[in-house]
Amino acid sequence: MIYLDYSATTPVSREVLESYEKATRDYMGNVNSIHALGVKSKVLYNSATKQICDLFDIKEDELIYTSGATESNNMALKGVALAYQGRGKHIIVSKLEHPSIYKICDFLETQGFKIDYVENDSEGLIDFDDLKKKIRKDTILVSVCAVNSEVGVRQPLKTIRMLIKKENPETIFHSDITQAVGKVAINLHDVDLASMSGHKIFGPKGIGFLYKSSKVRLIPLIHGSGKVNDLRAGTPPLPLVVSLSKAIRIALKDLEKKEEKITKLNERICDNLAKYDGVVINKTKYSIPHILNVSLVNIKPETFIHAMEDEEIYLSTNTACASGDLSSSVMAIYNDKARATSTIRISLSYVTTNEEISKFLNIFKSKYQELNTLVKLK
Repeated sequence: MIYLDYSATTPVSREVLESYEKATRDYMGNVNSIHALGVKSKVLYNSATKQICDLFDIKEDELIYTSGATESNNMALKGVALAYQGRGKHIIVSKLEHPSIYKICDFLETQGFKIDYVENDSEGLIDFDDLKKKIRKDTILVSVCAVNSEVGVRQPLKTIRMLIKKENPETIFHSDITQAVGKVAINLHDVDLASMSGHKIFGPKGIGFLYKSSKVRLIPLIHGSGKVNDLRAGTPPLPLVVSLSKAIRIALKDLEKKEEKITKLNERICDNLAKYDGVVINKTKYSIPHILNVSLVNIKPETFIHAMEDEEIYLSTNTACASGDLSSSVMAIYNDKARATSTIRISLSYVTTNEEISKFLNIFKSKYQELNTLVKLK
């Protein structure tokens, strides 16, 4: 099997799984309980939390555990909307977001909020002039992802934050950093809120976090009992928290070395696929090497995905959570519907090998020629 869909999800690493098993086996107490077993679990919970916070240089009360980035995005956008609606109901998002952001925005519009979509330039970067024009006195939130999940465009979060705060110091800046963690360096002080998922960095599914600056107020979406965090009531999933802590520590280690390896793999694929007349590479100078998007002009993406799957090579069309055939990100950057409806995404990891890429390229050639011939015969 050759897995090239790491941006959709990753397998749980052995070290992370060991941490999960140990926490499950040896720390059965409820973190909220006051007896010895609960206290023992609370100590481990605090230790795991401190490790994450130290790695990101944030305060422990600024970290909220969630089931993943979708919940974190909901908590951030809806929480801000409810908390600050007395000050304004205007929200700005980019056209390069994860589908969960757009679904939340659709809901907020039914609640009377006004959503504006900021333009981007031909390289996929946020159009700073357009963002400046769109920020108003009643703008309570701007949400721009750190790295786009389809084309891999990396946004300059620090610059965006500076522009936002200059135009309206009270506007809150949120970023979905899911596709950035473990791939590129991230400074959480460049944003007010940040969402991520553990399963993108060789952690288990069902755990992620929302970073919330201590200066930001949120209205909780989940109400109930629990002593650990007022913004998300319930029993903390200790084994998942410990696993997330381990996964983040491993993910942030040797980032530059990992990126250097992945860059070489990416360039090798690009050099090879560029030789095909019917293959268009959707890559800008701001795309990180971990995500490579290409359009197959004459072949339906689903047909090609399944053809490769027959050889146990796994790719995806666009983001795994997207609905429909059109890549909204490719459309936003290139404004080409044919290009945007024929995309496949190849996503790489530091565990991807040269041997895997060699086999992938050989089978790609075989399947592409076979399917292209069938198209011409029709």
